[in-house]
Amino acid sequence: MKILGIETSCDETAAAVVEDGSTILSNVVVSQIDIFAEYGGVIPEVAARSHLEVIMPVIARALSDASCTWDDIDAIAVTYAPGLLGSLLIGTLTARTLAILHDKPLYAVHHLKSHVYANWLENKMVLSRDGSLAPVVTGLAPSSSAVASGSPRVAPILFPVLALVVSGGHTQILYMPSHNKFEIVGTTHDDAVGECFDKVAKILGLPYPGGPSIAKAALSGNPDKYKLPHPKVRGLDFSFSGLKTAVLRAVQKELGLPISHPSHDLKNHLSSEQVADFAASFQKTAVAILCEKLSLALARYPDIQSVVIAGGVSANQELRKALPEAYFPEPKFSGDNGAMVAAACYYEIESGVAPVDPYSLNIYPRISIES
Repeated sequence: MKILGIETSCDETAAAVVEDGSTILSNVVVSQIDIFAEYGGVIPEVAARSHLEVIMPVIARALSDASCTWDDIDAIAVTYAPGLLGSLLIGTLTARTLAILHDKPLYAVHHLKSHVYANWLENKMVLSRDGSLAPVVTGLAPSSSAVASGSPRVAPILFPVLALVVSGGHTQILYMPSHNKFEIVGTTHDDAVGECFDKVAKILGLPYPGGPSIAKAALSGNPDKYKLPHPKVRGLDFSFSGLKTAVLRAVQKELGLPISHPSHDLKNHLSSEQVADFAASFQKTAVAILCEKLSLALARYPDIQSVVIAGGVSANQELRKALPEAYFPEPKFSGDNGAMVAAACYYEIESGVAPVDPYSLNIYPRISIES
């Protein structure tokens, strides 16, 4: 089954053709990072206009790279929620029109579900598990094509699954008893961890997006230089707003400046060594918080067979080192892409989910994965 996946929830215009939920025939992503690096964040209206300019060429390229015509496509999948309203509109309106024109079934896919299913794509980093934890290995996802060709196989992801979703807009722990079933068991009370990375990067004068720039700066820093607090949040929930404020206060204290000193000016007083040390200390603390909550979740759900990490922050190398027992998507699939949308759609179809009406599909900028 060949599925065309379309993703435009934020600032990446993406389309991909995926076969049987794992074999990637094409994956095209046009990023707007260069546009928004100048502004230090995404401007929704600009993002929507950029999607409008490139979405049809991106889809055409995805079909061409996959050596597919519309006759070869079995279904169209598109992100309908959550995300920026204008960006979601461009993707869904395009998918609806194409589904009608080419008489293809249309599936509306939740963005967080797509990130989770990036772990089922081929060439991912996975856990080899036989009832005990083992080191992460790289290989092909189990698929009929891999088995038929005699390609190396790795252990499949086993249910029940615990998914840690870490991105710019979300930080959640999901319990998955089986495919396409999700229960939120932990969520953030305020900032998402990726958002916290962006805000701390801005304090330190590092470029947008904050995740990669903090990781790069941290390479030359001392992660034990500054002691930052772990928010006291009950259960499996998260809070990152306090950590961001703690970094701000620590920087002001280090520089001998009052708390009234504007945060946007602090970067002008920091040395490169201080920036590196703050980046490393913050990154270590953020990763430790995520690992602590995941450990609590594993203790609460002893039946868990596999742990998957999803979302843009899953590309962070320190997080990968800290969780050698977890499945991670290949770094290029950590961010937004069309392949993960197509993969999630495949498992929706396998689970008996019916296609949506292309004439009436709506978008939801904010909606739970449980809805």
